Amino acid sequence: MDFEQWYKRVYGCLIGLSVGDALGAPTEGLALEEIREKYGWINNFVNDDPVGTDDTEYTMLTAKIILNYGNKLNYEDMTREWTKYLVSQEGGFKGGGFSEVEAIFNLRKGLAAPATGVDNHQMWSDGVAMRISPIGIYCAGDPEEAARLAEIEARVSHDRDGVYCGQAVAASVAYAMRGNDWQKVIETGMNHIPKDSWTYRKISEAVEIGTKYTNVQDALEELYNRISIFYYPWADMGPEAIPLAYGVFAAAKGEYIPAILGGVNIGRDSDTIAAMNGAMAGALHGADAVPADWQDRINIIRGRCVLAMKGIDVRDVARDLTNAIIGGKE
Repeated sequence: MDFEQWYKRVYGCLIGLSVGDALGAPTEGLALEEIREKYGWINNFVNDDPVGTDDTEYTMLTAKIILNYGNKLNYEDMTREWTKYLVSQEGGFKGGGFSEVEAIFNLRKGLAAPATGVDNHQMWSDGVAMRISPIGIYCAGDPEEAARLAEIEARVSHDRDGVYCGQAVAASVAYAMRGNDWQKVIETGMNHIPKDSWTYRKISEAVEIGTKYTNVQDALEELYNRISIFYYPWADMGPEAIPLAYGVFAAAKGEYIPAILGGVNIGRDSDTIAAMNGAMAGALHGADAVPADWQDRINIIRGRCVLAMKGIDVRDVARDLTNAIIGGKE
């Protein structure tokens, strides 16, 4: 592929994620029935000033890190970069996840990765999976390397199933960057996590459900009722959100708009579900799959959670990652 072809895939992944995040933000934490009662079926932004959340801003931070260190990334690098960008931050962190905030507290106490992820009561959240797509982009066509680097990136804030969720999404994106088969997007993610893990079992169940349907709207109720972990008070568990994303992706047959709208309308951690599906479908189909008017409203990062990301243009990050792919990796 030439630069423009690569760029469409890279930008498709990043803007696909950012748009999904912003579309899903208003329904985050809501139940499926609450969304239906309040909005009916959401098929566009529900306010005049859509904005991404911590999902998009941590994704931009991960992009900076992988562009800086490439395949040589290690735990010391993650400790250094999170200390540089996050530990010194005063204020902000609006909407930030518990796992990331606890990791920052651990860094402030003098811990370093991977201890910052192991000694973390939120180690199983979806916080890695939401931010990991730049590693899948960087490792385009090499899901094994994507999963390896995702494990290193993840352990600054997560352990066990929180790591596995990130590895699955990174591997899926790495395949999608060069592939054209939505089923292999799912299979590749699953093939790079332990088969005896909670995450693998839940993804398997969700994909089995999603694959039965030809219409995303019809799939949501069964996915919601069978995959959601209602006994936990928050909706950010990785072994819930990532399986819901893959289940919706399967019902959408990998198509961008159905995949993200399914995530938006299913509720729970809807911004993250829609963001992950946006990353996978955007990488698979390229930026042309994302409506241009949606792109234009989301390109500039606000920096509400990670202040250092304010003003970043998603298109610039996409160009940098495209150049990294074409120019080779150190």
